[in-house]
Amino acid sequence: MEALAWLDPTSPTSEWDEAQIRRLARRLGYVLHWADACSVLGLVEQAAGLGVDVVLLPSSAHLDAQTLNRLMGFADVECACPRESFARWTALGGVHR
Repeated sequence: MEALAWLDPTSPTSEWDEAQIRRLARRLGYVLHWADACSVLGLVEQAAGLGVDVVLLPSSAHLDAQTLNRLMGFADVECACPRESFARWTALGGVHR
């Protein structure tokens, strides 16, 4: 299974955050791809374009609520610390893509 990793480009602890994501991907068994913070495409568009199963984050603080909601339309979101999981929305839940 494929995962897309995202780090807030302004994170003051980027090396630590990256290590947390790598550890989480290894523990969960994902092949890891890194989002390009310099891309003209946003995180949601990059994740959708790659067709990943999950987006991995160091923590939920690396995303705003709107981006998290948009990601959950097609992918799970996993956070390393604190360890949190956000399951993608289902069609039965009333969310339409």
